[in-house]
Amino acid sequence: MKKWTTVEEAFTPDGKTISLHEHDGSYAIHVDGIPLMSTRQHASEEKLAELACAHVRAMRHARVLVGGLGFGFTLKAALAALPADATVVMAEILGAVIAWNRNPALPLAADCMADPRVTVLQQDVGALIRQSRGSFDAIILDVDNGPAALSTGANVRLYDSAGLRHARAALRPAGCLAVWSVAPDAAFERRMTQAGFRVELHRSRSLVSSGRWHTLFLGVA
Repeated sequence: MKKWTTVEEAFTPDGKTISLHEHDGSYAIHVDGIPLMSTRQHASEEKLAELACAHVRAMRHARVLVGGLGFGFTLKAALAALPADATVVMAEILGAVIAWNRNPALPLAADCMADPRVTVLQQDVGALIRQSRGSFDAIILDVDNGPAALSTGANVRLYDSAGLRHARAALRPAGCLAVWSVAPDAAFERRMTQAGFRVELHRSRSLVSSGRWHTLFLGVA
C-alpha cells in the first residue's frame, strides 16, 4: 500500500506549519498535521461557486472576488459558470499555496490561474475587502474551515460582524456573498442577517453523492 508523502512545507503568518502531501495521484493540505483539504473532496466548493455565479451570470462585466485558493476547485467552477467578459480576482494569503497550484509539475490549478479573466493576488482577502467599496458583484469565501477558522487565527475577522459589514460595503447593489462552512453555524447566519444580507442556506456533500455534509451561506445585499 502506498503511503502519503510530504511534497513541501511552509509556514502560515502566525507560525503554523502548512504542508502539501501526495498519495497515489491525490493531494492534501494539512495545517499542523490536521487535514484541511483534499483533491478527493471538492463538490461543495464547486457548488458554492455555482450558487454565487448563478446570481451574477446575467450581469455584463461582472466582477467576482474569490477568497481562498485551496486546490483551485472554487476558482475553476466560477470560471466555468461565468461569461467571457467577467473578471475574477483570486486572493490567497499564502504564497506557498499559490506556488503549489502554479507548479506545472503538479496536476492542480495552473491552467485556471492562467485564464485571462483571472488576477491572482497574494493578499489577505479580508484586507482586500476592507479596501474595496462597491467593487464586486459577488464575493466567494472558501477560506479555512469557514467561520470556525483553523489555519490562521486572523481569518475569524472575515466572519465577525465587522467583517460582514465590510463585505456588504464591498459589494455593488444586489451583489451576493457566498460563504463555505465545514458545519452549520446559526450564530454566523444571524450575523449575516444583522449585516443586511438576505440569507439562503444550502447543503452540499463533499463528494458528488456521498461524503460529509457542508453548509453554504448565500447572502444577497
